[in-house]
Amino acid sequence: MKPLLVDEVIHYLIHRWGKKYDFRLFKRGRFVYLQMMWGFLGQESFPLSEVEYQKSIADKIEILNRCGYSEEVREWLTKVNARPRLGRAVSLQLNVNEKMKEFLI
Repeated sequence: MKPLLVDEVIHYLIHRWGKKYDFRLFKRGRFVYLQMMWGFLGQESFPLSEVEYQKSIADKIEILNRCGYSEEVREWLTKVNARPRLGRAVSLQLNVNEKMKEFLI
């Protein structure tokens, strides 16, 4: 399984939506959600610098890669048609697997 890379995720964001959207990763019930948020790098109210943004994306990608979700996320990034809007994120629902349980202590 080929791991996701920060540059790859940013490439999908720029080429599909023209913006470097922020992501959130959280657990609810028996699922983990990767949410593409409406805030993006370059937006006046966006709180992160380019370096902080890349670190934030890298941290989330590392968890997704270690838990074996890279192909699901890659496919979602290439096929999802929705775009985030103010107050409404675009979500990918992932089943919590054994590897992810290690991160959810």
